[in-house]
Amino acid sequence: MIAAMYTVMQIAATTEEILVVLFEDPIYIYSAFRIIIIAMNLREPCLPLGWYPREKSKIEEFLKPFAGGAASVAGSSIAVIAPHAGWYYSGSLAALAVSSLDSKAETVVVIGGHLPRDMPVLIAAEDGVKTPLGSMIIDKELRKEFEKQLFEKQISSQSDRYNDNTVEVLLPMVHYFFPKAKLLWLRFPSEISSFDAGKLLSKAAAALGRHTVVAASVDLTHYGDNYGFAPKGRGKAALDWVKDVNDAALIKAVLSGDPAVVLECAEKDSSTCSAGAILGALGFANGNFADGKLVDGKQAKLLEYSTSADVNGDPSPTSFVGYAAISLG
Repeated sequence: MIAAMYTVMQIAATTEEILVVLFEDPIYIYSAFRIIIIAMNLREPCLPLGWYPREKSKIEEFLKPFAGGAASVAGSSIAVIAPHAGWYYSGSLAALAVSSLDSKAETVVVIGGHLPRDMPVLIAAEDGVKTPLGSMIIDKELRKEFEKQLFEKQISSQSDRYNDNTVEVLLPMVHYFFPKAKLLWLRFPSEISSFDAGKLLSKAAAALGRHTVVAASVDLTHYGDNYGFAPKGRGKAALDWVKDVNDAALIKAVLSGDPAVVLECAEKDSSTCSAGAILGALGFANGNFADGKLVDGKQAKLLEYSTSADVNGDPSPTSFVGYAAISLG
């Protein structure tokens, strides 16, 4: 009964009529709860089975070892970069990144990608999202304030009505590590305005006094026949080039905190599918530092790097993808 009351209060904290029913006439708690659930517009999962576990017990088993985050940041990051492949391939790095976010956060913003330049910022318009752990509530106040900030700076936005893996695949992790937090679902285009949008997100959170953190959903180089990108041929030499040159250059750019360098590197080298998410996270992180700058080796840290070839144990792959877990401060 108490759990039901708490859930209703979370979902409809501004609905005075429901709260009156709860406290003055408990006999109607169940019917009031049903009314609220029916009225909520929840975004359903769209990814097919195999991307991440659907059973609560398996999710908990997978994520429990990552509690507390990376030792080097001790669960205090305000923004991270996490990969978005299926959990089999990049789940460990994603969990390391997400669990490294500040555990006291009231709202977790997941910024996805897969958007080219000249696209608007995409924002989930639902009241909440469904995960295998239940429902996460969207922070409508932060969404409204962020949309206001975007409008004032003439950065276009619209509802995200599209199916895409970049946000969804991280949601069970966010829900597990931040069970009481609210959520904001965003996707940013690969253009420099996404850095500005990230700074506006920081400003919006500050205006509300909302303790907010960001997870940017990003994969690195997609190499080989499956992706139509193989400038260094096939096999071990190609894998070494991606690790030591192409992905290394993008990671270095991210750690520098310079959005122009990140965008140039991403476009010139085809080293990420979601540059806009990186720029948004960098903008948010910069907005949270007094001097407005990320400093290599002080705020930003590479937590771990891997590729799908490493997971498969294939030293001479024909196609593979790079992954990085990065803390931005």
